[in-house]
Amino acid sequence: MLARVGYEAIDFEAHAYIEGVGFQPVRLSDYKGKWIVLCFYPGDFTFV
Repeated sequence: MLARVGYEAIDFEAHAYIEGVGFQPVRLSDYKGKWIVLCFYPGDFTFV
């Protein structure tokens, strides 16, 4: 499935760092009805 502008994103779960708490699993559906920005940096954690 491709991400497309103007289409609803599929629900997914990922680990996110929350200040003062540490890494926690979060779901896209946790933010339903709110504006969010998703940033992906796949190259940051790969060996060159």
